[in-house]
Amino acid sequence: MPKRHPLDLVIIGAGVVGAACAYYAARAGLRVAVVDRGPVAGGTTGAGEGNLLVSDKEAGPELDLALLSARLWRELALELPGEIEYEAKGGLVVATDEATVKALRGFADGQRAAGVDAVEVGPGELRELEPHLAPDLAGGFHYPQDAQVQPAQAAAQLLAAAPGVVLHLGEEVTELLRGPAGELRGVRTPRRDLLAPAVLNAAGTWGGAVAALAGVGLPVLPRRGFVLVTEPLPRVVRHKVYAADYIADVASGSAALQSSAVVEGTPAGPVLIGATRERVGFDRSLSTEALRRLAAQAAALFPVLADVKVLRTYHGFRPYLPDHLPAIGPDPRVPGLFHACGHEGAGIGLAPATGALITAALTGTTPALDPSPFTPSRFAESTR
Repeated sequence: MPKRHPLDLVIIGAGVVGAACAYYAARAGLRVAVVDRGPVAGGTTGAGEGNLLVSDKEAGPELDLALLSARLWRELALELPGEIEYEAKGGLVVATDEATVKALRGFADGQRAAGVDAVEVGPGELRELEPHLAPDLAGGFHYPQDAQVQPAQAAAQLLAAAPGVVLHLGEEVTELLRGPAGELRGVRTPRRDLLAPAVLNAAGTWGGAVAALAGVGLPVLPRRGFVLVTEPLPRVVRHKVYAADYIADVASGSAALQSSAVVEGTPAGPVLIGATRERVGFDRSLSTEALRRLAAQAAALFPVLADVKVLRTYHGFRPYLPDHLPAIGPDPRVPGLFHACGHEGAGIGLAPATGALITAALTGTTPALDPSPFTPSRFAESTR
């Protein structure tokens, strides 16, 4: 007989989004279990850089979510008992010509109206912030609110600090259990049934497959990205620095390979170099073209990196939704089903605010911001 647990919520996915949802739900008094077919942070979270960005988001619902998360991450950095390598390093967006500076200026004006601190930086001031930057840049913007965490450690610490949360790792959910009226009653794995009146789909790139178990459509697609990791260096890169075309890549829906330099140092010394985006399904093969582009673009921004050794590369899959907004909240098509997935490359940054919105929905309390732009039912009709 499968073992049964008295629970309020079962979360599918032990990445940083699932971990944040577990943390806030448990802190609100809910009895929570987290189940994942792999380890903690075994998917997209473990392949991320740990970005907590407001700089790349235009004024609107995602930026509102990012600003809430930025505040919550600052609180979590003080609350969590373990080290998550939280760094309030700030971001620096740079432009190669005056036309791009002008475009960034308009982008920043909209962000400021939403509460973002964006400071224009002239060509001479760029080198004061980042002494090793290329000398021929036209200017840029400094974003003091940008920060970074070590994503796998952050997920693990959120779960460890969530009171009473039970983890079931290495167990794939094979079925969503139903009541007589079609409402969810829990999940089934090869080892057990976990019974609860609410099930949260926090499966990241595999969120569409979990939604399909419930008979609903959620068009989450994988978007592959590569990262280069250099040898340990003195702190040659002080901020998260990226070229302005990164903002356009984030907002693009193209399936083709896109790359724009995103360069940052880490407390341990190596420099991380991203970012590429392409929709190639779950193809895990190495793209030499993607790596070549990253190396060349990083060296163009920081000539000092041209002769630095790359120790390794890694890649993962961002959970992409067509309108570039995550699905957060209850799914009215199936009572008891909730979603927290589709954050693409912003899941680490948006995780705490996502957890707060999910917890508000579960407990019937007032959310910190309007959740309606993220409603999962904005996508396909039920396929049950």
